[in-house]
Amino acid sequence: MLMQLDTFQALADPTRRRVIDALSRGERQVNDLVEEVGIHQSGVSRHLRILHEAGFVAMRPDGQRRLYSLKQAPFRELEDWLARYRGLWEARLDRFGAALEAGQGRRETLEER
Repeated sequence: MLMQLDTFQALADPTRRRVIDALSRGERQVNDLVEEVGIHQSGVSRHLRILHEAGFVAMRPDGQRRLYSLKQAPFRELEDWLARYRGLWEARLDRFGAALEAGQGRRETLEER
């Protein structure tokens, strides 16, 4: 699977991440998101449009209202892509942890002298 740059551009914006965070708690109307995210309605609508175009957000009409929610598939695809690199991070963190422990052990030995 090849990740599109659009995915990362969509998630790079901190306001869009706040919109995603708000939607992670369930379906919301634009006005609910305005309160939770703390920007004007036009800004929320623009960020929702970008997230929708990137495939992260779905819109469901409910009478006069439009309800927005997160789609699960793009997050699963992102998780699958990141999983390929997790081993690199974990190996580096393990080596870093071991180096810290070794350094602490040397420090304790010097303090005992």
